[in-house]
Amino acid sequence: FYTSALATAQFISRQKPRGSAFVIGEPGLFSAMYDVGYSMNDSDPDYVVVGETRNYHYALLETAVSLVRKGARLIGTNCDITDRCGDGFVPACGSLVKPIELASGRSCYFIGKPNPLIMRAALSKLGTSRADTCIVGDRMDTDILSGVESEIKTVLLLTGVTQLVDVTNYPYRPDCILPSLHHILMDGHEQDDYVPGPRSRHPKPQDEEGHPKK
Repeated sequence: FYTSALATAQFISRQKPRGSAFVIGEPGLFSAMYDVGYSMNDSDPDYVVVGETRNYHYALLETAVSLVRKGARLIGTNCDITDRCGDGFVPACGSLVKPIELASGRSCYFIGKPNPLIMRAALSKLGTSRADTCIVGDRMDTDILSGVESEIKTVLLLTGVTQLVDVTNYPYRPDCILPSLHHILMDGHEQDDYVPGPRSRHPKPQDEEGHPKK
């Protein structure tokens, strides 16, 4: 797996090798930062790095704002505002970053999708070309957009934030829409359980113009 935390750590290490950061996130983000030679610093870091976490509280926010106002650069692992959790939604990285931006007057730079940086880094790590790659995701505004902007084929899964009725709200569309991850592979082949409309359960896939594929 190549995560936004890994991409963030690699980006920062290229920008300023072996620097320091004040990190708000889960152990995976801390581990990625340590792996590229970064140290943790809550007094005068080079970066304030924010990822998704349940351990977000006012003291962290206060420290992050103070450090950014003093000159630390603000980096977010991804710009998602919400994530699906069970039958509901929880605040994601974009929501955690927003108060820091507002209070500091500084804009955050997000490394994860739809930033093409993470797509190029992932292709390099996989050793594949765009033509031989497909991006699978459940969000039109990040997953599918990153594929469109990177010219990589896209598959939208209807198990996350974006629902079928939402697709027409965007000026771009995925190459394929499937009900769930389970429908992607069957004996190594993509299934035909494409869902083009709210009243159709298992029609054939559509092409980019919305016509049934032959």
